[in-house]
Amino acid sequence: MLANELISDVIPSLRLTDDGQKALNWMEIFRISHLPVVDDHKYIGLITDKTIYDLNLNEVLMEDCRDHMLLPHVHQNQHIYEVVSIASELKLSVVPVLDEEHLYKGVITVNDLAHKFADLVAVKEPGGVLVLDLNPYDYSLSEIARIVEGNDAKILSFYVSKSANTNEITVTLKVNQMDLSGIIQTFVRYNYSIRSVFMDESVLKHMYDDRFELLMKYMNI
Repeated sequence: MLANELISDVIPSLRLTDDGQKALNWMEIFRISHLPVVDDHKYIGLITDKTIYDLNLNEVLMEDCRDHMLLPHVHQNQHIYEVVSIASELKLSVVPVLDEEHLYKGVITVNDLAHKFADLVAVKEPGGVLVLDLNPYDYSLSEIARIVEGNDAKILSFYVSKSANTNEITVTLKVNQMDLSGIIQTFVRYNYSIRSVFMDESVLKHMYDDRFELLMKYMNI
């Protein structure tokens, strides 16, 4: 999914002849804290409500606020991951989008970005989630997929992140089944460390009950 597919059709841009108060009014209406300033399709910068309040720019024209504007943007052919990265790093409520000629195309709102990203990682799809911890040199996407598919399931989404304060990586899987008991058992058999499991609580309770019964039988032998 590319940036030009995410552009909002409702968020306006400010002109150089607009003042800080107009910017604040629009920000309140659209529930955002940033607005782009555009002059003849040229992207001038991004003004923030904090800047206007802190510097008392309510009656100052955008023309005279150039030195107080931010300049973040993405180009229309950049991937949604890059849009998420810049929005997160700079804590933006909107991300301006430019074309190859550096002309303004529109903005992507963080709210729309969150909805699209949720679709991308199959948040709305039914299924369970597994979180694995492993050493980087043990990481094998093909083996993880083989374990899941060997239990007649499919991976809906998959992402890898660095674990805090360790050298391990965390692998998060969204699977198209609510009952993950078979998949869990296979991962355990292959010596994977399972940090957490998210699935239907009744299924999870049933699995723990079964394990408890097996343990009792073993201890009574």
